[in-house]
Amino acid sequence: MLGVSIVVFALIHLVPGDPIRTALGTRFDPAVYQRLRARAGFDDPLVVQYLKWLGRAVTGDLGVSFRSGEPVSGLLVQRLPATLSLGLGAVFVALLIALPLGIFSALRQGTRLDYAASVLSQVGVSVPDFWWGIMLILLFSLTFGWLPPSGYVSFADSPLEWLKHLVLPAVAIGVISGSILTRFVRTAMLDALQRDSTRTARSKGLPEGLIVRRHVLRNALIPIVTVAGLQLAYLLGGLVVIEIVFAWPGLGRLAFDAVQRRDYPVLQGAVLLVAVVFLLVNLAVDLLYAWLDPRIRYDR
Repeated sequence: MLGVSIVVFALIHLVPGDPIRTALGTRFDPAVYQRLRARAGFDDPLVVQYLKWLGRAVTGDLGVSFRSGEPVSGLLVQRLPATLSLGLGAVFVALLIALPLGIFSALRQGTRLDYAASVLSQVGVSVPDFWWGIMLILLFSLTFGWLPPSGYVSFADSPLEWLKHLVLPAVAIGVISGSILTRFVRTAMLDALQRDSTRTARSKGLPEGLIVRRHVLRNALIPIVTVAGLQLAYLLGGLVVIEIVFAWPGLGRLAFDAVQRRDYPVLQGAVLLVAVVFLLVNLAVDLLYAWLDPRIRYDR
């Protein structure tokens, strides 16, 4: 996190443009401009600015937006539920696609089903997410009128409306993530099928379904969970294009708007929050290893 904070702070301050000048716009006044620069700490050396910002960030104070004047931490808290909803929904859709497709593809290696699964996963990876999003809007919103084309409703306000607004963007992203996961599921299953434990179970005469559930799938879960965790961390970082297509108020769109407006505090806070989420997801995945495989221990 310390390394991320240094890199983010340095890169943001290398971006051309003056955020105070941009925020003032047509209301530019030299006296107001100098006063705002001093209040923002831009008159201090860059190292001093970083240390002051880091000291406040440790206490949860990420500064104030140059554009709206609102606390950055409050803006991030407002956007986080939408990002969590979209990320978890997309991973759920991805697992619904990848697990059955990857498992049956591995169990029927070399058959038409295997080749069909490979083609479908290749198509899913190749087609961009915004195209899926536009096609889903044209089909399910404009043609059939089943689902809303854009917007976001919080779960607390209306669970049903929250779900309706979530379906299309989650599917648009989940198709791509599911296509990626399908390949890893197939590879992990093939590796588990060739292990000695699987051959021993078959030599004992155990039913094939029991072998797949207890021996093959259990051994294949660790690489699957690893890739699924990385996908979730990536999705929780915010997907700018999909959030723009569906007018989704997530962290990605917030960071994109901050870049356009040179709103340094908001951009720094958003990137730091994404880094925290990424680290927490990876920690959760590491802890899951011990639950999935008793041979893995963390007490030494």
